[in-house]
Amino acid sequence: MRFAADDVTQLELWAALARSCGWWWPRENVCVIAERPLVVRTERLPSDYGEARLHNGSGPAMAFPDGWTVHAWHGTRVPPWVIDAPTADRITGERNVEVRRCAIEHVGWTAFIEDAGLQLLARADDPGNPGSELLLYDSWPEPWRAPARLLLAVNGSVERDGTRRRYGLRVPAGFDHPLDAAGWTYGLSGAQYAQLSRRT
Repeated sequence: MRFAADDVTQLELWAALARSCGWWWPRENVCVIAERPLVVRTERLPSDYGEARLHNGSGPAMAFPDGWTVHAWHGTRVPPWVIDAPTADRITGERNVEVRRCAIEHVGWTAFIEDAGLQLLARADDPGNPGSELLLYDSWPEPWRAPARLLLAVNGSVERDGTRRRYGLRVPAGFDHPLDAAGWTYGLSGAQYAQLSRRT
């Protein structure tokens, strides 16, 4: 393809721009240009499309020469403490449920429960999820909300990578049995929940 001299000059400018910077946003009278990141950490999604998302469990998922960073846990942007220094106090003081979820996933439920000083009240086989247990702990420590208990369960549905995620549910403080607490999350009594053959 042949280009006029003016077009070649313009293309050379575009090529120089593409080689020397990162993302950029042209507007009518201004163009915002970002430097290229020094660090980009991603993970592949379990799909056939080669998709990736930002993730780094040991530092920034993105870092730029000026010191600006982005921390991400499996594609969710999080404050640096979630990756660098998660503690039970920071986790329970976090109001954003997604950030809290990421922090707990990072440290693991066992470590979080131990660090938070939670006491196991009762355990029961999960009738809606054969082979899994329901664990009821004495409290769900959120200082800005009414007292509650923590029900730890295993997801009835398989994740995209073939695993089943453990998750915690906030349930009213009056429950003493895991089946009653699990039933409450579905609007059922404990006795009704005990009759389930499978939940998702």
